[in-house]
Amino acid sequence: MTIQQLNYVIKIAEMGSLNKASEILYVAQPSLTTAVQELEKEFGICLFHRSGKGVRLTADGEEFIQYARGIVEQYDGLIELYVGGSYKKKFGISTQHYSFAVKSFVEMVKKYDTGEYEFAIRETRTLEVIEDVYTGKSEIGVLYKSDFNRAAIEKVLKSNHLEFTGLTECDTFVYLWKGHPLAKKKSIRFPELSEYPCLSFEQGGSASFYFAEEILSTEKYARTIKANDRATMLNLMVGLLGYTLCSGIICEELNGSDYVAVPFVPEHEKQNSKMEIGYITRKNGRLSNPATLYIEELKNYLGV
Repeated sequence: MTIQQLNYVIKIAEMGSLNKASEILYVAQPSLTTAVQELEKEFGICLFHRSGKGVRLTADGEEFIQYARGIVEQYDGLIELYVGGSYKKKFGISTQHYSFAVKSFVEMVKKYDTGEYEFAIRETRTLEVIEDVYTGKSEIGVLYKSDFNRAAIEKVLKSNHLEFTGLTECDTFVYLWKGHPLAKKKSIRFPELSEYPCLSFEQGGSASFYFAEEILSTEKYARTIKANDRATMLNLMVGLLGYTLCSGIICEELNGSDYVAVPFVPEHEKQNSKMEIGYITRKNGRLSNPATLYIEELKNYLGV
Protein backbone atom coordinates (compact mmCIF):
# COMPACT_ATOMS: atom_id res chain seq x y z
CA MET A 1 0.00 0.00 0.00
CA THR A 2 1.27 3.45 -0.90
CA ILE A 3 -0.04 6.98 -0.39
CA GLN A 4 -0.32 7.26 -4.16
CA GLN A 5 -2.58 4.21 -4.32
CA LEU A 6 -4.77 5.61 -1.56
CA ASN A 7 -5.06 8.93 -3.41
CA TYR A 8 -6.10 7.06 -6.55
CA VAL A 9 -8.81 5.09 -4.76
CA ILE A 10 -10.14 8.19 -2.99
CA LYS A 11 -10.42 10.10 -6.27
CA ILE A 12 -12.11 7.16 -8.04
CA ALA A 13 -14.65 6.96 -5.23
CA GLU A 14 -15.31 10.71 -5.42
CA MET A 15 -15.78 10.71 -9.20
CA GLY A 16 -17.63 7.38 -9.43
CA SER A 17 -15.73 6.71 -12.63
CA LEU A 18 -12.30 5.42 -13.59
CA ASN A 19 -12.34 7.57 -16.72
CA LYS A 20 -13.09 10.82 -14.89
CA ALA A 21 -10.54 10.04 -12.17
CA SER A 22 -7.98 9.31 -14.88
CA GLU A 23 -8.57 12.71 -16.48
CA ILE A 24 -8.29 14.64 -13.22
CA LEU A 25 -5.24 12.75 -11.96
CA TYR A 26 -3.52 12.76 -15.38
CA VAL A 27 -2.93 9.04 -14.92
CA ALA A 28 -3.69 6.36 -17.52
CA GLN A 29 -6.77 4.31 -16.71
CA PRO A 30 -4.85 0.98 -16.74
CA SER A 31 -2.59 2.37 -13.99
CA LEU A 32 -5.62 3.22 -11.84
CA THR A 33 -7.08 -0.23 -12.44
CA THR A 34 -3.80 -1.83 -11.43
CA ALA A 35 -3.62 0.29 -8.25
CA VAL A 36 -7.14 -0.81 -7.24
CA GLN A 37 -6.42 -4.46 -7.97
CA GLU A 38 -3.20 -4.40 -5.96
CA LEU A 39 -4.99 -2.95 -2.95
CA GLU A 40 -7.82 -5.44 -3.23
CA LYS A 41 -5.33 -8.29 -3.39
CA GLU A 42 -3.26 -6.95 -0.49
CA PHE A 43 -6.25 -6.58 1.87
CA GLY A 44 -8.36 -9.44 0.50
CA ILE A 45 -11.42 -7.28 -0.13
CA CYS A 46 -13.38 -5.89 -3.06
CA LEU A 47 -13.39 -2.09 -3.10
CA PHE A 48 -15.73 -1.27 -5.99
CA HIS A 49 -18.78 -2.60 -7.76
CA ARG A 50 -18.17 -2.11 -11.49
CA SER A 51 -20.92 -1.50 -14.05
CA GLY A 52 -21.47 0.19 -17.39
CA LYS A 53 -22.46 3.34 -15.53
CA GLY A 54 -19.21 3.54 -13.59
CA VAL A 55 -18.08 2.30 -10.19
CA ARG A 56 -19.40 2.54 -6.64
CA LEU A 57 -17.93 1.50 -3.34
CA THR A 58 -18.75 -1.84 -1.77
CA ALA A 59 -19.48 -2.07 1.97
CA ASP A 60 -15.82 -2.97 2.53
CA GLY A 61 -14.86 -0.14 0.22
CA GLU A 62 -16.85 2.40 2.25
CA GLU A 63 -15.00 1.42 5.41
CA PHE A 64 -11.64 1.31 3.64
CA ILE A 65 -12.11 4.80 2.22
CA GLN A 66 -12.72 6.29 5.67
CA TYR A 67 -9.36 4.99 6.90
CA ALA A 68 -7.66 5.92 3.64
CA ARG A 69 -8.80 9.54 3.91
CA GLY A 70 -7.51 9.73 7.50
CA ILE A 71 -4.11 8.38 6.47
CA VAL A 72 -3.81 10.76 3.54
CA GLU A 73 -4.84 13.75 5.66
CA GLN A 74 -2.20 12.90 8.28
CA TYR A 75 0.40 12.41 5.57
CA ASP A 76 -0.45 15.77 4.01
CA GLY A 77 -0.23 17.35 7.47
CA LEU A 78 3.25 15.93 7.99
CA ILE A 79 4.38 17.21 4.61
CA GLU A 80 3.00 20.68 5.34
CA LEU A 81 4.60 20.74 8.79
CA TYR A 82 8.07 19.41 8.03
CA VAL A 83 8.54 20.08 4.34
CA GLY A 84 6.44 23.18 3.90
CA GLY A 85 8.71 25.28 6.09
CA SER A 86 6.35 25.78 9.04
CA TYR A 87 8.08 23.30 11.34
CA LYS A 88 9.52 24.72 14.55
CA LYS A 89 12.12 23.03 16.70
CA LYS A 90 10.84 22.33 20.19
CA PHE A 91 12.48 22.73 23.58
CA GLY A 92 10.87 22.51 26.98
CA ILE A 93 11.77 22.28 30.64
CA SER A 94 9.74 21.22 33.66
CA THR A 95 10.51 22.54 37.11
CA GLN A 96 9.35 22.73 40.66
CA HIS A 97 8.16 26.22 41.52
CA TYR A 98 11.48 28.09 41.34
CA SER A 99 11.68 31.67 40.15
CA PHE A 100 15.39 31.24 39.35
CA ALA A 101 14.50 28.40 36.96
CA VAL A 102 12.07 30.73 35.17
CA LYS A 103 14.61 33.56 35.08
CA SER A 104 17.25 31.26 33.56
CA PHE A 105 14.69 30.15 30.99
CA VAL A 106 13.99 33.77 30.09
CA GLU A 107 17.68 34.49 29.57
CA MET A 108 18.10 31.38 27.43
CA VAL A 109 15.11 32.20 25.21
CA LYS A 110 16.44 35.74 24.61
CA LYS A 111 19.38 34.20 22.77
CA TYR A 112 17.17 32.40 20.26
CA ASP A 113 14.75 33.30 17.52
CA THR A 114 11.30 32.44 18.87
CA GLY A 115 10.15 32.20 15.26
CA GLU A 116 12.46 29.21 14.85
CA TYR A 117 11.74 27.47 18.16
CA GLU A 118 8.62 26.53 20.08
CA PHE A 119 9.63 26.95 23.74
CA ALA A 120 7.77 25.65 26.78
CA ILE A 121 8.28 25.92 30.53
CA ARG A 122 6.13 23.97 32.97
CA GLU A 123 6.04 24.78 36.69
CA THR A 124 4.48 21.64 38.07
CA ARG A 125 4.45 18.88 40.68
CA THR A 126 7.58 16.90 41.49
CA LEU A 127 6.43 13.61 39.97
CA GLU A 128 5.21 15.42 36.85
CA VAL A 129 8.65 17.02 36.46
CA ILE A 130 10.12 13.51 36.44
CA GLU A 131 7.42 12.15 34.12
CA ASP A 132 7.83 15.02 31.66
CA VAL A 133 11.55 14.29 31.26
CA TYR A 134 11.00 10.54 31.06
CA THR A 135 8.40 10.89 28.29
CA GLY A 136 10.42 13.51 26.41
CA LYS A 137 7.83 16.23 26.93
CA SER A 138 10.64 18.24 28.53
CA GLU A 139 14.36 17.81 28.01
CA ILE A 140 15.35 19.07 31.46
CA GLY A 141 13.69 18.96 34.87
CA VAL A 142 14.69 21.13 37.83
CA LEU A 143 14.18 19.87 41.38
CA TYR A 144 15.94 19.36 44.70
CA LYS A 145 17.13 16.48 46.85
CA SER A 146 17.83 16.30 50.57
CA ASP A 147 18.88 13.64 53.04
CA PHE A 148 15.19 13.03 53.70
CA ASN A 149 13.94 12.53 50.15
CA ARG A 150 17.14 11.41 48.43
CA ALA A 151 16.46 7.66 48.48
CA ALA A 152 12.89 8.08 47.20
CA ILE A 153 13.85 10.52 44.43
CA GLU A 154 16.80 8.43 43.26
CA LYS A 155 14.67 5.28 43.17
CA VAL A 156 12.12 6.94 40.88
CA LEU A 157 14.85 8.44 38.69
CA LYS A 158 16.60 5.08 38.33
CA SER A 159 13.41 3.26 37.36
CA ASN A 160 12.78 5.89 34.67
CA HIS A 161 16.37 5.87 33.36
CA LEU A 162 17.01 9.44 34.44
CA GLU A 163 19.98 11.01 36.17
CA PHE A 164 20.35 13.93 38.56
CA THR A 165 23.14 16.50 38.26
CA GLY A 166 23.62 18.66 41.32
CA LEU A 167 24.28 22.37 40.91
CA THR A 168 24.39 23.86 44.39
CA GLU A 169 23.72 23.05 48.02
CA CYS A 170 21.95 25.58 50.18
CA ASP A 171 20.45 26.10 53.62
CA THR A 172 16.75 26.51 54.22
CA PHE A 173 15.10 29.92 54.45
CA VAL A 174 11.70 31.11 55.58
CA TYR A 175 10.11 33.01 52.72
CA LEU A 176 7.46 35.57 53.69
CA TRP A 177 5.96 38.98 53.03
CA LYS A 178 8.12 41.91 54.10
CA GLY A 179 5.21 43.15 56.24
CA HIS A 180 5.11 39.90 58.20
CA PRO A 181 5.84 40.25 61.96
CA LEU A 182 8.87 37.97 61.58
CA ALA A 183 10.24 39.55 58.41
CA LYS A 184 12.87 41.71 60.13
CA LYS A 185 14.34 38.95 62.26
CA LYS A 186 17.90 37.82 61.50
CA SER A 187 16.85 34.20 61.75
CA ILE A 188 13.72 32.19 62.52
CA ARG A 189 13.24 29.01 64.53
CA PHE A 190 10.46 26.50 64.09
CA PRO A 191 8.44 27.39 67.26
CA GLU A 192 8.19 31.02 66.13
CA LEU A 193 6.21 29.93 63.06
CA SER A 194 3.50 28.04 64.93
CA GLU A 195 0.86 30.78 64.81
CA TYR A 196 1.21 31.36 61.07
CA PRO A 197 0.02 29.10 58.21
CA CYS A 198 2.67 27.06 56.43
CA LEU A 199 2.16 27.25 52.67
CA SER A 200 3.07 24.35 50.43
CA PHE A 201 2.56 23.31 46.83
CA GLU A 202 -0.03 20.59 46.38
CA GLN A 203 1.43 17.34 45.05
CA GLY A 204 -1.77 15.38 44.48
CA GLY A 205 -3.56 12.82 46.61
CA SER A 206 -1.31 9.89 45.71
CA ALA A 207 1.98 11.78 46.06
CA SER A 208 4.15 10.88 49.01
CA PHE A 209 5.53 13.57 51.31
CA TYR A 210 8.92 12.49 49.93
CA PHE A 211 8.02 14.49 46.81
CA ALA A 212 7.03 17.68 48.62
CA GLU A 213 8.73 20.78 47.22
CA GLU A 214 9.25 22.16 50.71
CA ILE A 215 11.89 20.67 52.97
CA LEU A 216 10.86 19.39 56.44
CA SER A 217 7.55 18.17 55.04
CA THR A 218 7.15 15.65 57.87
CA GLU A 219 7.20 18.23 60.64
CA LYS A 220 3.94 18.84 62.48
CA TYR A 221 2.48 22.16 61.39
CA ALA A 222 -0.42 23.64 63.37
CA ARG A 223 -1.71 25.49 60.30
CA THR A 224 -1.23 24.51 56.66
CA ILE A 225 -2.56 25.75 53.33
CA LYS A 226 -1.82 24.22 49.94
CA ALA A 227 -1.65 26.03 46.61
CA ASN A 228 -0.98 25.14 42.99
CA ASP A 229 0.95 28.10 41.64
CA ARG A 230 3.55 30.61 42.69
CA ALA A 231 1.34 33.71 42.25
CA THR A 232 -1.29 32.30 44.62
CA MET A 233 1.42 31.43 47.13
CA LEU A 234 2.63 35.04 47.13
CA ASN A 235 -0.91 36.34 47.59
CA LEU A 236 -1.41 34.05 50.59
CA MET A 237 1.78 35.37 52.15
CA VAL A 238 0.30 38.86 52.10
CA GLY A 239 -3.34 38.09 52.85
CA LEU A 240 -2.87 35.44 55.52
CA LEU A 241 0.69 36.11 56.72
CA GLY A 242 1.64 32.68 55.46
CA TYR A 243 5.18 31.46 54.94
CA THR A 244 6.98 28.73 53.10
CA LEU A 245 10.33 27.02 53.53
CA CYS A 246 12.60 27.38 50.52
CA SER A 247 16.14 27.51 49.22
CA GLY A 248 16.43 31.26 49.62
CA ILE A 249 17.35 31.56 45.94
CA ILE A 250 14.70 34.06 44.93
CA CYS A 251 14.45 36.10 41.77
CA GLU A 252 13.24 39.52 42.91
CA GLU A 253 12.81 40.61 39.29
CA LEU A 254 10.04 38.02 38.87
CA ASN A 255 8.59 37.71 42.39
CA GLY A 256 8.80 41.38 43.23
CA SER A 257 10.51 43.19 46.12
CA ASP A 258 7.70 42.74 48.65
CA TYR A 259 9.06 39.45 49.99
CA VAL A 260 12.09 38.43 52.05
CA ALA A 261 13.95 35.21 52.80
CA VAL A 262 15.05 34.84 56.42
CA PRO A 263 17.53 32.08 57.44
CA PHE A 264 15.89 29.12 59.16
CA VAL A 265 17.60 27.67 62.25
CA PRO A 266 16.95 23.95 62.85
CA GLU A 267 16.06 22.86 66.39
CA HIS A 268 18.02 19.60 66.33
CA GLU A 269 20.32 17.50 64.13
CA LYS A 270 17.50 15.39 62.71
CA GLN A 271 15.85 18.56 61.42
CA ASN A 272 18.23 18.53 58.46
CA SER A 273 17.60 21.61 56.36
CA LYS A 274 20.20 21.26 53.59
CA MET A 275 18.89 21.24 50.01
CA GLU A 276 20.77 20.16 46.90
CA ILE A 277 19.32 21.81 43.80
CA GLY A 278 20.02 20.35 40.39
CA TYR A 279 18.52 19.12 37.15
CA ILE A 280 17.48 15.78 35.70
CA THR A 281 17.97 14.48 32.17
CA ARG A 282 17.69 11.18 30.36
CA LYS A 283 20.64 8.86 30.95
CA ASN A 284 23.17 8.87 28.15
CA GLY A 285 21.06 11.39 26.26
CA ARG A 286 22.66 14.03 24.09
CA LEU A 287 21.61 17.52 25.10
CA SER A 288 20.34 19.97 22.50
CA ASN A 289 21.91 23.39 22.13
CA PRO A 290 19.07 25.13 24.03
CA ALA A 291 19.41 22.58 26.84
CA THR A 292 23.14 23.20 27.13
CA LEU A 293 22.60 26.96 27.16
CA TYR A 294 19.81 26.66 29.73
CA ILE A 295 22.11 24.75 32.07
CA GLU A 296 24.72 27.45 31.64
CA GLU A 297 22.14 30.11 32.53
CA LEU A 298 21.21 28.12 35.64
CA LYS A 299 24.88 27.98 36.66
CA ASN A 300 25.32 31.68 36.00
CA TYR A 301 22.34 32.60 38.14
CA LEU A 302 23.31 30.24 40.95
CA GLY A 303 26.94 31.35 40.78
CA VAL A 304 28.37 27.86 40.27
